[in-house]
Amino acid sequence: MSIPKKPVALLIAATVALLAGPALAAGPSFDCGKAAAGSMEEGICRDPALSALDARLSRVYRAATAKATNERPPMLKAEQRGWIKGRDDCWKSDDRRACLETEYRRRIAELQARYRLVPSRGPVTYACENGAANEVIVTFFETDPPTLVAERGDGTSLMFRGPGGVYQGRNESFREEQGKARITWGSDAKEMSCAARP
Repeated sequence: MSIPKKPVALLIAATVALLAGPALAAGPSFDCGKAAAGSMEEGICRDPALSALDARLSRVYRAATAKATNERPPMLKAEQRGWIKGRDDCWKSDDRRACLETEYRRRIAELQARYRLVPSRGPVTYACENGAANEVIVTFFETDPPTLVAERGDGTSLMFRGPGGVYQGRNESFREEQGKARITWGSDAKEMSCAARP
């Protein structure tokens, strides 16, 4: 008994659509038809991996916006616009593609950590230099690259893990070695020796 050709053709078309679906969904969050020639957006459109990162960032940004509803949506939008301008500065880089990939991964990790969108460990309280004023509270996040959010007094710092397992923020750093932590807080600040509280 032979199978009619029409159902076979429909089955093949459905299979192709299912397989192509994820690839099509991985396109960027913006209209590639409107990307200016030579722009960073055009480069993203031509690179499937960067297009997928852009789509992922769009999903993470929507999740962050939903969590930020009662916090500071106008600030989050302004920050995102500022990030896009910074991303577009990758045209100055010797390796534009690597610059774009780094910018996307760091922004995704930042939003995931700040808005608690991924699993975390902590908070862990570190007592530094035997003083209550030097207490640092750290929460680690399972992002890519790994991140942590550290709080000291009224200040907060988001740090990314880099070479040698050292987390680096704007003017802060954190590294653990042999059960102790070494923390620097602020530009030109002296490194503090800290221990996690039980």
